[in-house]
Amino acid sequence: MKIKICGITNLDDALAAIDAGADALGFNFYAKSPRYISPPDCAKIQSTISNLKSPITAVGIFVNSPATFIADVLDACSLDLAQLSGDEPPEIIIGLWGRAYKAIRPRSVEEAEHDACRYTPLANGQPALLVDASHPRLYGGTGQMADWSVARYLAGEHSVLLAGGLTPDNVADAIEAVHPHGVDVSTGVESSPGRKDPARVRAFVDAARGSLARRS
Repeated sequence: MKIKICGITNLDDALAAIDAGADALGFNFYAKSPRYISPPDCAKIQSTISNLKSPITAVGIFVNSPATFIADVLDACSLDLAQLSGDEPPEIIIGLWGRAYKAIRPRSVEEAEHDACRYTPLANGQPALLVDASHPRLYGGTGQMADWSVARYLAGEHSVLLAGGLTPDNVADAIEAVHPHGVDVSTGVESSPGRKDPARVRAFVDAARGSLARRS
């Protein structure tokens, strides 16, 4: 079970997530997001984190950006993976040499199957997909819950990160219902858009880990 704290905008929040036991941090490079961070600011945070020798995975979140821009940011900010949260075609993942995975927002099992057929053959690591809540205008960060039944269907065949409306109060239930490879949270652990609440971050991580303990 991997735990990703997404929408990191400052060093304090990054350090709080690492201290709480998160496995991955997400940095949002979509300029319209309230959790946007510039590549230079992300690079500064990453420089400090690298000195900690922490095994944290750093993920850049992109929406409809060219592959060349994504690759440049991954390199400049020392990021491990790109999360493609827009309407990107499979060719973008190919152009990033396997350093990316696709976020999808399926409204049905049929849509989920279609997306899985398009993107999972290109997965060169973990996860293969991120499942988020469907929204007609927004590309994530809505606080709305994903369809757990659709996510469970995908998780039965693929390595799936579950996002969408997760909080410290419901993440254990989500893990029990979906059995994902990992969980991803942003708004559910915030004190305000773009600012994390350290107590909620720790509560989220503890709840997710506690769910695993019960399953074992």
